[in-house]
Amino acid sequence: MVATNLMVPTRNDLAEDIRHKMVDLCNRNLATALDLYSQLKQAHWNVKGMQFIQLHELFDKVAGEVLEDVDMIAERATALGGTALGTARMAAAGSALPEYPAEAHGSKQHVELVADRLAAYGKALRDAIHTAEAARDQDTQDMFTQISREADKNLWFVEAHLQA
Repeated sequence: MVATNLMVPTRNDLAEDIRHKMVDLCNRNLATALDLYSQLKQAHWNVKGMQFIQLHELFDKVAGEVLEDVDMIAERATALGGTALGTARMAAAGSALPEYPAEAHGSKQHVELVADRLAAYGKALRDAIHTAEAARDQDTQDMFTQISREADKNLWFVEAHLQA
């Protein structure tokens, strides 16, 4: 990921070193969230099979919720005086997710791929919660906790298609 230490002045009372750490944390998770959004759209556009319409709509709904996460994370980085690193190239360079295979088409394959990525996103969010907690930044911790709950719910919705 492209790193930046450019911080603008702010009256936020968190210590500058904590703000730097939290901006970096936000940008790492911003990259992953942006990548997840694009991968969900890839699945949405290309899913085929018996559950097409349910999965097409589910993937789009989850993508919309992840896009809201993107905005929240980026705005937290800037509220701390940092720069949100949110271009497609920045996201690709900094994402914790593996690349989505272009050859995926079947509904079961897409469900498995999306579930894997939602699980990885959830793990990254829980790691971010712990990092923000250790830094004593309750606001950033709360933001990641809120996003984590939503990610777990979305994983449940997607995984339900794989369960008997």
